[in-house]
This record gives sequence, structure tokens and C-alpha cells, in this order.
Amino acid sequence: MKRVLPHVAMLCWGVVTALPLLWAVLSSFKTDQQILTDPWSLPTTPHVENWSRAWTQADIGRYFLNSLIVVGGGLILTMLLGALVAYALARYDFRGNRIIYYTFVAAMFFPVFLALVPLFFVVQQLGLLGTYPGLILVYAAYAVPFTVFFLHSFFRTLPGEVAEAAFMDGCSHAGVFFRVMLPMARPGLVAVGIFNFLGLWNQYLLPLVLNPDPDRYVLAQGLASLSVSQGYRSDWSGLFAGLTIAMLPVLIAYVAFQRHIRAGMTAGAVK
Repeated sequence: MKRVLPHVAMLCWGVVTALPLLWAVLSSFKTDQQILTDPWSLPTTPHVENWSRAWTQADIGRYFLNSLIVVGGGLILTMLLGALVAYALARYDFRGNRIIYYTFVAAMFFPVFLALVPLFFVVQQLGLLGTYPGLILVYAAYAVPFTVFFLHSFFRTLPGEVAEAAFMDGCSHAGVFFRVMLPMARPGLVAVGIFNFLGLWNQYLLPLVLNPDPDRYVLAQGLASLSVSQGYRSDWSGLFAGLTIAMLPVLIAYVAFQRHIRAGMTAGAVK
């Protein structure tokens, strides 16, 4: 019973989690009449035109491109700054090292909604309100503390003898970081990169406040707007198609890199 009960609990949790997603995907291939009259049945004929209608008429394609630009830029900036800070804090001893590290750790526990009002005025005064660079900078600032916390312990587990050998061969500090340490830290970088991608892709509160321009809506904002507009039009099939399109990048990223996530989580756990 001790072995069976945890598996039964995990199976029930998996069904509760996966069933709504599967129902949304199946509903994206149905007509509105099938969704309303027989919501639990399989689609008799797959209606792929729901996806094309959501992509073009509901502007999901534009929202998708905006999300790629903002999340891609924020992710690149986050990984670069986070890796640099984590490496410096993990491999170099200097005055204030622990203070800086624990400041980043404390920033992880700061509720983001408490900073929305001052953040709005700061971004507005910089002239970045409703722009791609404004969201990219805010996304990076939001994700850097977790990246530093995750990679700090990972960089501490890397062998220092390799870096010392590189220094003896005439390599600079920047050369050791980019040519030696970063390739060795690849499992951790991939794992934290996936976590950051999932968090930034599903971000809704920050773009809601800092991105009022409808032409630059990210996918989360677009889905919220789509749920209102398609609900008034009773276009439920288009709404489910848009929802499925928004879920696909997250599912693909997790399925493709789930082994790297597990490897990155365990590689930095033991020194």
C-alpha cells in the first residue's frame, strides 16, 4: 500500500492536470455547435480552419510574434547577466560578496505587484512604455534574481583546476568564463533557461501594466482580449484554437528539454 498510494495520487494529479488541456485541444477542432451540444465527444471531422481563423482574424499570429521578440530578448539578456553575476559571486571572493548574493535571493521573494506603480512611472519617464525594449528590460530584471540563485550553486561545483590551467595558458578572466566555464555549465544553463522561458512566456501582469499598445500585445494579453471578443461573437472554436496555439511552445519546450532540466537540477546539487 505504501508503494501503490503515491502512484495512485500522482496518477490522479496527472489526469486532473492533463484532462483540461486535452479537452481544449480537442475543442479547437470542433464546431461551435459541437462544443455547446456535446462538449465531451471527439470531433467528427477535424476543423483545421479554426486554427487559421484564430491565427489571422483574431491576430494570434501578431501576438505570437510579439511574444517571441519580447521573451527572446528578455531571455538572452537574463541568461547573459545572470550567468556573469552568478559566476563572479561564486568564483571570486571580495568584500560585499555575500551581501550582493543575498540581495538577489531576497529579490526573489519580493511580490512583483507591489512594484507595479513605481515601475510604471519609471518606464514611462524613460520613454519605454508600450515598447519592446521596455518590456525586455523589465522581463530581464524580473528573471535575473532566480537565474543568479540557480547558477550560483552550479558554478561553485565546477572544478577550479580547469580554470587555473586556463589562466596558466594565458587565458583572461573573460576568456575563462566564455570559453571554459560556460561550456561546462551547459546543463545548468539549459535548465534555468527553460524555467525562465516558461515563466516569461506565461507572464501577464507585467505586460498588462507596461504594454498598453494593442499592436504590441504579447500572447497572454492577446488571449485575454480574444476571450472577451470571441465570447461576444460566440466563436468558441476560434478561442480554443488560440488557446492551443499559445500552449504549444511551452509544451514543445518542456518535452524537448525535460532531460536537460532533470540533469541541470541534479548536477548542481552535489559538490
